[in-house]
Amino acid sequence: MTPVPRVIVTGAGGPAGVAVIRSLLPRAFVVAVDADDAAVGLSLAHKGVLLPLASDDCFVDALSGVASATQAELVVSTVCDEMPALYAGRCELLRQGVTVWVPHPCAVQRCVDKWEFAQATERLAGVPTPATALGCADGVPAPWIVKPRFGRGSRDVIPADDEDELCVALRRVPDPVVQHRITGREFTVDALVDRRGALVVAVPRWRLCTRGGISTHGRTFRHRQLHRAVERLVAGVGLSGAINVQGFVDDRGGLWFTEINPRFSGGLPLTLAAGADVVGAYVAMARGVAVDPATLDWRPGVTMMRYFEDVFVG
Repeated sequence: MTPVPRVIVTGAGGPAGVAVIRSLLPRAFVVAVDADDAAVGLSLAHKGVLLPLASDDCFVDALSGVASATQAELVVSTVCDEMPALYAGRCELLRQGVTVWVPHPCAVQRCVDKWEFAQATERLAGVPTPATALGCADGVPAPWIVKPRFGRGSRDVIPADDEDELCVALRRVPDPVVQHRITGREFTVDALVDRRGALVVAVPRWRLCTRGGISTHGRTFRHRQLHRAVERLVAGVGLSGAINVQGFVDDRGGLWFTEINPRFSGGLPLTLAAGADVVGAYVAMARGVAVDPATLDWRPGVTMMRYFEDVFVG
């Protein structure tokens, strides 16, 4: 009998962390870790452990201690901020038999820095992003969206339709990035990229309704042009592992990319419900185990509605 994998999932208080924990529970021994003792995933997993923040010098040592105590063999990170520390400490963890699979810090930086991402999408990947400026609206046509250069979800993201609203937004948003506001249908793509940078699977969904930056109502769909563009994007940015891409299809059918996160998404339950077991595939690939392509088959037209922690799929 194949031993049950023992997996540490970080960010146990976030929607992505909770989704990964729930997906793994039937087939792995799950250790949930978070810096917040109120993180819901700590009580969902087989074992919950508090860790210091990733900015703490002892973060990797503390994680190493948890891995040793629980005999964990893999870390699944759902928090971008901790990935550079995990990358730097991956050899130390590997010496005790723990695998860490996160992108190179340069690739992570291109994702968390919205200004750098806007520049990299066209320069490195040759895919379109809306006109963008740093700290002002020079060269960016109205209407605008103003957001922090470094931010999460929808916090401090402010739309502006005229100069007066733009001035207010620029005063309120820390280290602002100004972007032309695209109208059309908003999407997220949950994707898995192998260690060579090749796209393994991509599952797009329409973001029909959002709350706090998290999709609460979505529907999967197929789009060949979008799939090819995501292939170019992940290769250009230099990512591997679990990612999610956000953007718009405008009223003329044009594609625009606004954000990419090098981690599982908060809307992951819809991708799993559509049939693509990206969590199981990620764990298998990280452990060097072949992935059955049938586990990544997925259906378009699957709809999810999310109400607090309950997910309804139809």
